[in-house]
Amino acid sequence: MRAIIELENMEFRAPHGCYDLEKVVGNRYQVTLRMDVEIGDAPESDQLLKSVNYLSVYEQVAEEMQKPSDILENVAWRILERIHNAFPQIVSSQIKVSKLAPPLGGKVEKVSVTLSK
Repeated sequence: MRAIIELENMEFRAPHGCYDLEKVVGNRYQVTLRMDVEIGDAPESDQLLKSVNYLSVYEQVAEEMQKPSDILENVAWRILERIHNAFPQIVSSQIKVSKLAPPLGGKVEKVSVTLSK
């Protein structure tokens, strides 16, 4: 059996960006992660080990968000690599990393990068 597991709109303050000041003061980010997971009989057996532990996924995302990167593409890629390595049940995934109120010289709600694996 397959399931779609989503962690939606996780928010972090993190040191990403190509400007030195961004790496010092950080910016606000939003992350949404969607995973297509092979869960076998987890719904019937009620066994977490057959599915994906949402807390563990969140903690891994939070740790990767604290590692400085110049571009959002790198942040998103690192997160996908890490969760796929941690959970072989993940068949495919999609992540959207958004920088809220980016410093672009005008009013912009957010800029986002979406990657799939």
